[in-house]
Amino acid sequence: MGKVTYVAVDGTRHTIELADGENVMRGALYNEIDGIIGECGGGLACATCHCYVDETWADRLGQPATREESELLEAASAPRRPTSRLSCQIVMAPEFDGLVVHLPETQY
Repeated sequence: MGKVTYVAVDGTRHTIELADGENVMRGALYNEIDGIIGECGGGLACATCHCYVDETWADRLGQPATREESELLEAASAPRRPTSRLSCQIVMAPEFDGLVVHLPETQY
């Protein structure tokens, strides 16, 4: 179990405990954090869980977005950035304790 901090567009921060093996999208949904919708439930079929991984974490996630994730990010409502990821594809692990993600202005 580790902590994940979600940073809203207005700078509001929400830090939660997230079990290892659970994805960052579900952490937001289970804790009613605005800014992540997760319309497809984490099935890698939409881009409504788009987030920006904090610069300090960008290289620490270990693996870049897959081809499928990259294609969906191209269709995201908010602008894609170098640190854009789908939060359903970031799975909590002990080495991610303290992860910070920024939420985009819109998911639609």
